[in-house]
Amino acid sequence: MAISALWCLFFSLLTWGCPSGCAEESPAPHDVTGDAKKPVLLRDIAATTAFISAAEVAVIGFFQELERPEVSNFHIVVGKIQEIPFGLSTNPEVLSHYNITSNTISIFRMVDHKRQDLELTDGKKIDATKMSRFIQINELRMVTEYNPVTAIGLFNSTVQTHLLLFTDKTSQEHTERVRRYREAAELFRGKILFVLVDSNVKGNERVMSFFNLKKSQLPALAIFHTPDEEQDVLPLGEVTVEHVQDFCNGFFERKQRKEDPSPEEKTEL
Repeated sequence: MAISALWCLFFSLLTWGCPSGCAEESPAPHDVTGDAKKPVLLRDIAATTAFISAAEVAVIGFFQELERPEVSNFHIVVGKIQEIPFGLSTNPEVLSHYNITSNTISIFRMVDHKRQDLELTDGKKIDATKMSRFIQINELRMVTEYNPVTAIGLFNSTVQTHLLLFTDKTSQEHTERVRRYREAAELFRGKILFVLVDSNVKGNERVMSFFNLKKSQLPALAIFHTPDEEQDVLPLGEVTVEHVQDFCNGFFERKQRKEDPSPEEKTEL
């Protein structure tokens, strides 16, 4: 499948301003002080299901045996990534329920109801840094901030319509804008990936120029359908749930009309 023009641009930003090779390995998370964070022990299927359902992104280490180096590395990652809930299960019934056949780290995402697995099979040298990178790439949220790492996860998602909000994160209105944007994202869960693009990041100027946007037009929305590269742009005076919803619905309606013209349009054709 051909890579869309937008994602070619996004991937070109993976090494934008980076020394050679910096996009290959993300830096290890900063050390934390005090008591290390620990994963929640998930003893049965009900507890595991509830744990997954309670968060936008949840990570679970499914282990058949705990006396393994990868389990120690998993605990290191848990202690260093504070913003994601981590669980751990060794219960055979839980592992069978989730079709686990080898030690595996799984990411469960609410945004597209998808799961990503990292199997820790014999012969694979997966240390804490590689585990962290796997999580950082795949932790898509209801609103995902664009950066060179999340771009990979966005591209790999099966959701093919992406909505970008270009905004200044230093603006006094930023917090309220994102709150409303996230509220709108709930309405299109599984249909659209909602992305936040900070206009203050130098590399993001190239993404803005792809949509022919200038800073004077921000905040603005840009919607993009990856298979056919169809897009639309809307500068906003104010970010509201209604504006976002109307913009997205209008885009889908126009695409539907193109794909399924009315009898009158068919006759004209």
